[in-house]
Amino acid sequence: MPELPEVETIRRHLAPRVEGRVLTELDIEDPRWCEPLAPAELRDAVEGRVVEKLGRRGKYLVWELADEVFLLVHLRMTGTLLLDPPEPTGHTRVRIGLGDHVLVFDDPRRFGTGELALGPDALAAFFDARLGVEPLGSELTGETLRALAKGRRAPIKAFLLDQRRIAGVGNIYADEALFRARVHPLRPAGSLKRAQYDELAAAVQEVLAAGIDAGGASIDDFRHPDGVSGAFQNGFLVHLRRGESCVRCGSESVKFVAAGRGGGRPRDALRRRRWASSWSSRTPATCAAASATRTLRATPWPAPPSWRTPTGWRSSTRRSSSASWRR
Repeated sequence: MPELPEVETIRRHLAPRVEGRVLTELDIEDPRWCEPLAPAELRDAVEGRVVEKLGRRGKYLVWELADEVFLLVHLRMTGTLLLDPPEPTGHTRVRIGLGDHVLVFDDPRRFGTGELALGPDALAAFFDARLGVEPLGSELTGETLRALAKGRRAPIKAFLLDQRRIAGVGNIYADEALFRARVHPLRPAGSLKRAQYDELAAAVQEVLAAGIDAGGASIDDFRHPDGVSGAFQNGFLVHLRRGESCVRCGSESVKFVAAGRGGGRPRDALRRRRWASSWSSRTPATCAAASATRTLRATPWPAPPSWRTPTGWRSSTRRSSSASWRR
């Protein structure tokens, strides 16, 4: 899925080419793109209006049109915006006419959306219900993360992926930020120390800025509006590096599932106590099995709401250890 850096890359490419132009035509070939709004309703609301500004909020492209009309475009999994493509695209869902330019919304999996907001109040209500802190601004600090994560037992990676908390961070940049901040993806979000929240906030901003500088990451479908691919994938430190040597410690990088998404971590780090919950049910045998398959899944660290000590443990030392982890 295109994340904040990919959407910002598109915005920066398109803004000087669309701002000040009239949106002359909105040809919606796939009605699902704007459901529940009918294509004719959306077309009537935006056609003939000047594009005053092309903005971004989280992963949304915000087309600010004349008379405070807003067209909100989300690329979802495989959406791509191509400006004046030389050949017909294979999965065209929408064509946006801008005088002598045509912008094509190409989307093989048909998850992308276009929505309408009439007036600033409607726009604010739309985003308030869906998006949290904008990470590239001054809002994202260690204290902000700490306040948002307080009392939350969900894995920190799941917390970062929740758009209602932090807008725009997805699987790629969550992996890279957590690796840079030296925070295990499965650690409960509310259990970090103050210094770790500070480091994580800085790491999130660092990787997002690096992604923008590199023009985004092109792994599957993402392309710039001129068809050029991004380059951030060439600088991954942990994402998609399964089986490769860790750039920090040299041990093998392994893949495991966190928050329903694949993540990476050096194998040696997974074996160290500080990276795993103190009530992990992993045994030497299961470690060996995981090493054989080279894929570690999250089952040894139960997901909320079942963060608790396994019933077979009676040692007061272990109970104390799990209690200290919760703190």
